[in-house]
Amino acid sequence: MTDYDELIAVFASTTDTEKMKQLLDELLTPHEKKSVLLRWNLMNDLYQGMPQRGIASKYGISLCKVTRGSRILKQKDSYSRRLLSDKYDDHIQL
Repeated sequence: MTDYDELIAVFASTTDTEKMKQLLDELLTPHEKKSVLLRWNLMNDLYQGMPQRGIASKYGISLCKVTRGSRILKQKDSYSRRLLSDKYDDHIQL
């Protein structure tokens, strides 16, 4: 098992939201948390149909960052797309 696999196993075994928040607070800097949240938010906006240029303007980021999220959502096996589909198409709150 690689170090990365071990970290993924730790995340997968953490099912309590408060414990997950604590873990992320302990592992990530405020800037890193902001970057992860930005990626998730822009993917939410993309999934809901917001234009890429509008998203870039909304968050003050480059179009390249938005395009990366768009490519992820276009992948047939994208887990992020599945999560967003569950959230918006089936009206399940994450």
